[in-house]
Amino acid sequence: MSSRDAQMIAREQGVDLVEIAANADPPVVKVIDWGKYQYQKMKEEAKNRKKAREKQSELKTMKIGLKISDNDLNIKARKIKSFLEDGDRVKIMIVFRGREMAHKELGQAMLDKVIALISEECDIVQEGKTQFAGRNLSVGIRKK
Repeated sequence: MSSRDAQMIAREQGVDLVEIAANADPPVVKVIDWGKYQYQKMKEEAKNRKKAREKQSELKTMKIGLKISDNDLNIKARKIKSFLEDGDRVKIMIVFRGREMAHKELGQAMLDKVIALISEECDIVQEGKTQFAGRNLSVGIRKK
Protein backbone atom coordinates (compact mmCIF):
# COMPACT_ATOMS: atom_id res chain seq x y z
CA MET A 1 0.00 0.00 0.00
CA SER A 2 1.23 3.51 -0.62
CA SER A 3 2.56 5.60 2.24
CA ARG A 4 -0.22 8.17 1.76
CA ASP A 5 -2.94 5.50 2.19
CA ALA A 6 -1.20 4.10 5.28
CA GLN A 7 -0.97 7.57 6.83
CA MET A 8 -4.69 8.18 6.18
CA ILE A 9 -5.63 4.88 7.84
CA ALA A 10 -3.46 5.74 10.85
CA ARG A 11 -5.08 9.19 11.18
CA GLU A 12 -8.59 7.72 10.95
CA GLN A 13 -7.86 5.20 13.72
CA GLY A 14 -6.08 7.80 15.88
CA VAL A 15 -2.86 5.77 16.10
CA ASP A 16 0.67 6.04 14.75
CA LEU A 17 2.41 4.67 11.68
CA VAL A 18 5.63 3.00 12.91
CA GLU A 19 8.47 1.81 10.70
CA ILE A 20 9.38 -1.74 11.74
CA ALA A 21 11.96 -2.80 9.11
CA ALA A 22 13.67 0.13 7.41
CA ASN A 23 16.11 -2.01 5.40
CA ALA A 24 13.40 -4.06 3.69
CA ASP A 25 12.34 -3.24 0.15
CA PRO A 26 9.72 -1.74 0.41
CA PRO A 27 10.09 -0.60 4.05
CA VAL A 28 7.73 -2.35 6.47
CA VAL A 29 5.48 -0.17 8.63
CA LYS A 30 2.80 -0.97 11.17
CA VAL A 31 -0.30 0.94 12.24
CA ILE A 32 -0.08 0.84 16.06
CA ASP A 33 -0.29 3.02 19.15
CA TRP A 34 3.29 4.18 19.74
CA GLY A 35 2.95 4.44 23.52
CA LYS A 36 1.58 0.90 23.79
CA TYR A 37 4.36 -0.39 21.49
CA GLN A 38 7.07 1.27 23.60
CA TYR A 39 5.50 -0.13 26.80
CA GLN A 40 5.45 -3.69 25.44
CA LYS A 41 9.03 -3.36 24.22
CA MET A 42 10.15 -2.06 27.62
CA LYS A 43 8.38 -4.95 29.42
CA GLU A 44 10.03 -7.52 27.15
CA GLU A 45 13.49 -6.01 27.75
CA ALA A 46 12.90 -6.10 31.52
CA LYS A 47 11.90 -9.76 31.30
CA ASN A 48 15.06 -10.55 29.31
CA ARG A 49 17.23 -8.74 31.87
CA LYS A 50 15.57 -10.68 34.68
CA LYS A 51 16.25 -13.99 32.90
CA ALA A 52 19.88 -13.01 32.36
CA ARG A 53 20.26 -12.19 36.07
CA GLU A 54 18.74 -15.53 37.08
CA LYS A 55 21.25 -17.40 34.93
CA GLN A 56 24.22 -15.77 36.62
CA SER A 57 25.63 -17.89 39.40
CA GLU A 58 26.10 -16.42 42.82
CA LEU A 59 29.21 -16.70 44.94
CA LYS A 60 28.34 -18.49 48.18
CA THR A 61 30.75 -18.47 51.12
CA MET A 62 31.14 -21.36 53.57
CA LYS A 63 33.16 -20.57 56.71
CA ILE A 64 34.76 -23.46 58.55
CA GLY A 65 36.75 -23.34 61.79
CA LEU A 66 39.72 -25.55 62.60
CA LYS A 67 37.99 -27.21 65.58
CA ILE A 68 34.89 -28.35 63.67
CA SER A 69 33.62 -31.85 64.41
CA ASP A 70 33.40 -34.49 61.69
CA ASN A 71 29.59 -34.50 61.74
CA ASP A 72 29.40 -30.71 61.35
CA LEU A 73 31.97 -30.90 58.57
CA ASN A 74 29.85 -33.49 56.73
CA ILE A 75 26.79 -31.24 57.07
CA LYS A 76 28.71 -28.29 55.63
CA ALA A 77 30.01 -30.50 52.79
CA ARG A 78 26.42 -31.49 51.93
CA LYS A 79 25.42 -27.80 51.92
CA ILE A 80 28.34 -26.99 49.60
CA LYS A 81 27.21 -29.80 47.28
CA SER A 82 23.67 -28.36 47.19
CA PHE A 83 25.08 -24.91 46.31
CA LEU A 84 27.08 -26.48 43.47
CA GLU A 85 24.02 -28.35 42.19
CA ASP A 86 22.13 -25.04 42.06
CA GLY A 87 24.87 -23.72 39.76
CA ASP A 88 26.48 -21.38 42.29
CA ARG A 89 30.19 -20.95 42.84
CA VAL A 90 31.40 -21.55 46.40
CA LYS A 91 34.23 -19.95 48.33
CA ILE A 92 35.44 -22.20 51.15
CA MET A 93 36.98 -20.16 53.94
CA ILE A 94 38.99 -21.69 56.80
CA VAL A 95 38.83 -19.24 59.72
CA PHE A 96 41.73 -19.03 62.17
CA ARG A 97 41.01 -17.83 65.73
CA GLY A 98 43.47 -16.74 68.40
CA ARG A 99 46.72 -18.67 68.38
CA GLU A 100 45.62 -20.96 65.56
CA MET A 101 47.56 -18.67 63.18
CA ALA A 102 50.74 -20.36 64.40
CA HIS A 103 49.55 -23.62 62.79
CA LYS A 104 48.75 -22.72 59.21
CA GLU A 105 49.43 -26.29 58.13
CA LEU A 106 46.35 -27.40 60.12
CA GLY A 107 44.26 -25.00 58.05
CA GLN A 108 45.62 -26.41 54.82
CA ALA A 109 44.92 -29.93 56.08
CA MET A 110 41.34 -28.96 56.93
CA LEU A 111 40.90 -27.42 53.47
CA ASP A 112 42.24 -30.60 51.84
CA LYS A 113 39.82 -32.65 53.96
CA VAL A 114 36.83 -30.53 52.83
CA ILE A 115 37.86 -30.73 49.18
CA ALA A 116 38.26 -34.51 49.50
CA LEU A 117 34.65 -34.75 50.76
CA ILE A 118 33.24 -32.88 47.75
CA SER A 119 35.86 -33.61 45.07
CA GLU A 120 33.56 -35.69 42.81
CA GLU A 121 31.18 -32.73 42.29
CA CYS A 122 33.58 -29.82 41.93
CA ASP A 123 36.64 -28.28 40.33
CA ILE A 124 38.94 -25.83 42.06
CA VAL A 125 38.69 -22.48 40.26
CA GLN A 126 42.39 -21.66 40.63
CA GLU A 127 44.33 -24.90 41.13
CA GLY A 128 46.96 -24.50 43.84
CA LYS A 129 45.79 -20.96 44.56
CA THR A 130 44.68 -21.04 48.17
CA GLN A 131 44.73 -17.49 49.43
CA PHE A 132 45.66 -16.26 52.88
CA ALA A 133 43.85 -13.03 53.65
CA GLY A 134 44.24 -11.88 57.23
CA ARG A 135 43.02 -14.74 59.44
CA ASN A 136 41.34 -16.66 56.62
CA LEU A 137 42.52 -19.32 54.20
CA SER A 138 40.20 -19.54 51.19
CA VAL A 139 39.74 -21.29 47.87
CA GLY A 140 37.06 -20.96 45.18
CA ILE A 141 35.29 -23.98 43.69
CA ARG A 142 32.69 -24.55 40.99
CA LYS A 143 30.67 -27.43 39.59
CA LYS A 144 32.39 -29.77 37.12
